[in-house]
Amino acid sequence: MEQTPPRAMSGAALPAAYLTAQTSSFTDFLRAEAPHLLPGRRGGWGGEEPVQARRQPSELTPAPPHGTTIVALTFDGGVLIAGDRRATSGNMIAQRDMEKVFVTDDYSAVGIAGTAGIAVDIVRLYTLDLLHYEKIEGVSLSLDGKTNKLAALVKGNLDVAMAGLAVLPLFVGFDTAATDPSRAGRIVSYDVVGGRYEERSGFHSVGSGSVFARSALKKLYDPGSDVATATHHAVEALYDAADDDTATGGPDLARKIYPSIITITAADGAVHHSDDEAAAIAESVVAARSTQPQG
Repeated sequence: MEQTPPRAMSGAALPAAYLTAQTSSFTDFLRAEAPHLLPGRRGGWGGEEPVQARRQPSELTPAPPHGTTIVALTFDGGVLIAGDRRATSGNMIAQRDMEKVFVTDDYSAVGIAGTAGIAVDIVRLYTLDLLHYEKIEGVSLSLDGKTNKLAALVKGNLDVAMAGLAVLPLFVGFDTAATDPSRAGRIVSYDVVGGRYEERSGFHSVGSGSVFARSALKKLYDPGSDVATATHHAVEALYDAADDDTATGGPDLARKIYPSIITITAADGAVHHSDDEAAAIAESVVAARSTQPQG
């Protein structure tokens, strides 16, 4: 069967903008050349109101899935981020095993809460933007530059956020330029209008279960803890959030669904831990809770 020859072979040339490094920001390039591909613009063209914003949820078109809950905390020599796996649509469970934390480059990661589809698109674009900058400039973006770039992407979603499709990322990174590597882990949160806030308490949480997770971390957090202890504390905080928030999923031992965990250190960079590692921690937390007296 005949195949249509590729565009390049048929004599059609790519636009000049695709062949020149006009900017080190892939987002700026996309905004100029194909703005309809930006997150939140998939339903509209040339500035039109997105389709998602015009439709009202109903029984036939339920609310888009939302993801919660994300926790982050620093430890001696690094930082980690972890998230439960549940996504909800209104009062229904939309997905039980959604991934909400993502490695975005060698020394950074992002967790997402809010409208799941748009949030995942933003993180994918952000990851590509960091890679594009490194290829064009020959060096990685500074940690402050990474957090500012993510703030710009969140701000770019403002129109859709005002229509009810908000995205709240949580950023963690290891500052390779820090004078004290033991305190190089950093946590940055955002609001829906792109405001950027560094969390200096050493821990933070976003999503519907965040108030319960932060309450747990207030009692558990130890800035001098090692990575194993900090990871255990993060899973405990997610367990407490799931105990009081219906939108947060706890460890599901029957279905073998466990929290997602990413740690970042100077030696190993950003590492997404395997399900087996997460299972061991989750099972130990559940076992310890089952032996506690029930109030």
